[in-house]
Amino acid sequence: MGKMTIYTIARCFDKPGKAAAKRRKTFLPDHLAHIEDVIDDIFAAGPLYTYDHKSIIGSLYIYKTDDVPTAKAMLKADPYYRADIWGEIRFTPFYIAAGESVGGLAYK
Repeated sequence: MGKMTIYTIARCFDKPGKAAAKRRKTFLPDHLAHIEDVIDDIFAAGPLYTYDHKSIIGSLYIYKTDDVPTAKAMLKADPYYRADIWGEIRFTPFYIAAGESVGGLAYK
């Protein structure tokens, strides 16, 4: 197996109710500007939706770091974090073993 690249996933679930959704819309321009500023530190990011694709329920980030404290610091700099939108945040180290983003199988 070649050198493993470990990333850190942050799954951020919105607080229930309309207040978080309203803050999400209010802070969207600041959030997007922040994403553009730190894009080199992000493998992938985007909103999480309900199964019917009608409502945003959170955000997902895959940070280009294997260090969870570093990923936490990056997330805390996001305007959405400071706007207190998320009720639950889960950080998980992640290795991409297979798929298009690694050209097939990364473990061979």
